[in-house]
Amino acid sequence: MATQTREHGGHGHHHHHGNAYLTSTNTHDAGVRITRLGLVANLAMAIGKFIGGYVFHSQALIADAYHALTDLVSDFLTLGTVAWSLKPPSERFPNGYGKIESIGALGVSGLLLCGGVFMGLNSGQVLLDQFFPEAAEAISHLELGHGHSHSHGAGALGPSIHAAWLAAGSIIVKEWLYRATMKVALERKSSVLASNAIHHRVDSLTSIVALFTIGGSYIFQDASWLDPVGGLLISLMVIKAGWGNTRTSLLELADTTVDDEIKTAVQKAAAKALGTIDDGGKVKIRDVQGMKSGQNYLMDVELAVPGVWSIQRSREIEERVRATIGSSLRGVKRVKVRFIPLGQENLDFSEEFIAPDVIRKVNPEPEDGVEEEAHAHHEHEHEHEHKDHNATRKRR
Repeated sequence: MATQTREHGGHGHHHHHGNAYLTSTNTHDAGVRITRLGLVANLAMAIGKFIGGYVFHSQALIADAYHALTDLVSDFLTLGTVAWSLKPPSERFPNGYGKIESIGALGVSGLLLCGGVFMGLNSGQVLLDQFFPEAAEAISHLELGHGHSHSHGAGALGPSIHAAWLAAGSIIVKEWLYRATMKVALERKSSVLASNAIHHRVDSLTSIVALFTIGGSYIFQDASWLDPVGGLLISLMVIKAGWGNTRTSLLELADTTVDDEIKTAVQKAAAKALGTIDDGGKVKIRDVQGMKSGQNYLMDVELAVPGVWSIQRSREIEERVRATIGSSLRGVKRVKVRFIPLGQENLDFSEEFIAPDVIRKVNPEPEDGVEEEAHAHHEHEHEHEHKDHNATRKRR
């Protein structure tokens, strides 16, 4: 689900942030401001929902509190990883620090995934307590669940209606936080901010489930099972969102290619650059590829030029193409330009990888017949040594 929101093409201008992004006192920075606001809101909601869940005996509200807690941790990870990802490349990190943000997004979504699993176990334990108490008792002895002691006694009577007010307040706050955070994420093309925004949306949806199940349990007094069922539904929603973001982060870390939308935008910007130089019509844009590194796009452009052109001429074209792409597309931090002669249309980026036959010449492996012969020779020598050793022992 996150794939659609994490990578969008668009036009804009670069603006560079200082390395002290995390500790920045610049309240005009939208990324820091919305994340810190979400952090404070999540802290207040996590505490409020935990207390409310226990006081008002609501399993759904407790499940919602677990989710608010994972969002709280995600806000800290967001601040830290965004700060690192915007640092310029170094000798140790020649491609920049963008992958640190991808790792942060993986950590955030992993927390969400684990939180969902634990919430599901907890709600399942409560349902077992109500319908199959003997099985629940057996499982509790195996310590498979956690935090289920509250589900006995008063919890089985159903939640208090006061728990609904906490859920309703959470819906309003979280929906606003989702819209505000996603707006900044799309402007910055930040995967970790988008991941954080989706957490706010999921928290809003889970609070809606909590509100309905708490209300249903209150209206239908004999339906106290509705509340733990709501907790189970919330955990499934959280697991789904967590897996979607985890998959997207893993693909980004595995250096999968960028969206076609980004490739097309880079190609258009390169064509625009070629249109501003003399003899630009003789240059063909052969291919565009790239990968995403946090908020940063690292792009490769292949241009076919007349073979008689000098290196100096090619260098001028390279600089113009890089400058135009950089000023037209937000998030493109590196542009590598590769030149091939016109007429050699069979060349592509794959030739940059060393061919398997070349690798075999560098690190040759013996052919089957030679290998078997060498093995037999080794066995013969070993047998001969063994006989010599036995003969020596007999003489002694």
